[in-house]
Formats: sequence, C-alpha cells, structure tokens
Amino acid sequence: MFDKFGELDSYTELNELAENLFNEGDHEGIRVLAKENGIGEFAGPYIEGDIPTLCDAETAAVGKLIVEAEALKLQGLMLDWLEYAKALAAKKEEVAIGIRRKNKSLEGCLAVLLKAAFQNQVPVDAKIIKAAGITGAGKVTFGVPSMGEAKKLISQYYGGKK
Repeated sequence: MFDKFGELDSYTELNELAENLFNEGDHEGIRVLAKENGIGEFAGPYIEGDIPTLCDAETAAVGKLIVEAEALKLQGLMLDWLEYAKALAAKKEEVAIGIRRKNKSLEGCLAVLLKAAFQNQVPVDAKIIKAAGITGAGKVTFGVPSMGEAKKLISQYYGGKK
C-alpha cells in the first residue's frame, strides 16, 4: 500500500511532494505517487498543468480510503460504511483531513463500527426469525448501527464533530 513514497499525513504533504517531483521533471514519480494514494486519474491533468495541485483534502481522503479498502477486500455492509466515510469526507473537511492522518485507518474505523455492532445487539423478534425460515436457533440477536449512528461514529473516529 504506500510502498514507494510511504503514507503521507496530509493532502498538503501529498501536494508538496508532487510539486517537488514536478520541479525535478519526474512525471513518472508523480504518476506512481498518485496511483499509490488512490488518485491516479489526477496525475495527467496535474502534469499537463490543467489543475494547480494534485489533490485537495477530499480527493486525498477518498483516495486513501480506496487504497485501504482494496487491501481489506471489503464485502457487504462494510462497503456501505466505506461509502459513508467517503460521503463524510466530501461534506466535512475536518473528516477528510482526519482520514489522511497516519494514525487513522479504514481498518481502525471499521473496527469501531464492528465493536458498536457487537455491543448494541438486541434480540430479534421470534416472528421475524420464523419469517426468515431460521430454525433451531434459540435466540437471534442483531446490532448493526443505523446509518446515522454509523456516520456519527465515523466522523468521531476521524476527528470530526458529531
């Protein structure tokens, strides 16, 4: 995951490195930097001068989330949680900035959500269990956080306000 240039702590660090590579004429380095940060599609426009910087807070955050998600091979509800994080990065700059921090990760964020799911399990009504065709289970519990609660936990994890 951040093999050549390492994990950068902010979008400003990403842009500073891209600018240094540009000034050195290292266009391939810019392409590698952008790709390993999940923003490969911005390398060409940056090199051509069509955009003044490689990224902003939101694109850097979403790019990091994409790279981390690929490494985690997410499925099911965790893909929804990933989308919530992307949406929050677009909506709240403090969340986007927090996502880029070296001490924050999608793995850590998903762990917070999973922990909340386990801590908040409630029994499922027997009628629902029967309708689902589940037999032989003495008790079924379920505790996935609602969309609103998940977004609140994601925002808090990455340093945003509630």
